[in-house]
Amino acid sequence: MTAKEIIKLAVFEGKQIRKTLHEGEWWFSVIDVVGVLSDSDNPRDYWYRIKQREKISGTELSTICRQFKLEASDGKRRITDCSNAKGLLRIIQSIPSPKAEPFKQWLAQVGYDRIQEIENPELAQERMKQLYEQKGYPKDWIDKRLRGIAIRQNLTDEWQERGITAERDFSILTAEIAKATFGITPSEHKDLKGLTRKNENLRDHMTDLELIFTMLGEKVTTEISHAEKPDTFEKNKKVAKRGGSVAGTARRETEKELGRSIVSKKNYLPKQIPADEKETA
Repeated sequence: MTAKEIIKLAVFEGKQIRKTLHEGEWWFSVIDVVGVLSDSDNPRDYWYRIKQREKISGTELSTICRQFKLEASDGKRRITDCSNAKGLLRIIQSIPSPKAEPFKQWLAQVGYDRIQEIENPELAQERMKQLYEQKGYPKDWIDKRLRGIAIRQNLTDEWQERGITAERDFSILTAEIAKATFGITPSEHKDLKGLTRKNENLRDHMTDLELIFTMLGEKVTTEISHAEKPDTFEKNKKVAKRGGSVAGTARRETEKELGRSIVSKKNYLPKQIPADEKETA
C-alpha cells in the first residue's frame, strides 16, 4: 500500500481534510489531520504542543511543512501548516493516539519489507509487480515494464562506470536517447500524455510499443558504451544519441508498416478529478 493510499484509508474516514495542489503535488492541512487522529477539541493547540515536544528532542517538524492559505470554517482564507504525504507520515509518528496506530504499523511493515528486499532483491521485483497489478495494469505490460527497469539499471550502471554521477547529467543523457528514439523530449512526451504532476513517471504511462522502443534505445546505448568506453560527458552524449537513433530508425519503419504513430497520447491516468476537487478542498 502506498503512502497516498494509507492516508486515504486511515485519515479521511469521511471527514474533510483541506488540501491544495502545489506544483503537481497535494499538500494537506496538518491541523485537519491532527484533529481527525487525535479527536482533540483544539487541534491547533495540539499541533503546537507536538512541535514543541519534538523540538525538545531535537526534531523540527516545521521543516517538513509549508504554509498555504486554505479556506477556514468562516469562509476566509488563512495561512496554515500543510505537509505532503511523506511529511504527514513522519508527523503521524508523533501523535500518541490509537487512530494513528495503523500508520505506525504500516511504516514498521514497510521498513521490514525493505530490509528483506536488500537481502533478496527478487522480493523487490515481486513487490513491484504486485503494485502494478493492484493499479490495474495488464500482465503483459507489467512484464515489459519490469524488463525495462532492469535494462535501465544496466544503463545507469554503465554510465557510472564512465564517470557519470550527477543527476542532471543522467537526465540529459536520458533525454538524448528519448529524443532520438521518439523525436520528442521526455517533457514533451509527458505533455502529450497529459501528465502534469512531477511525481508521474512517463514510463508508467507508455504503451507496449513505447516501452519496447525505449528499451531498445537504452539497451543499444549500453552496448555501444560498453564497447567504446567513452571517457567524457560529451562522448557519452554522442553515444546516447546514437543508441536512441537505432531505436528511432526502427520506430519509423514500424510506423510505416502500421500506418500510425508509435508516440501515443494514451496513458494510465485514473479518472479525472472533478473540477470542484482540483482546487483546495
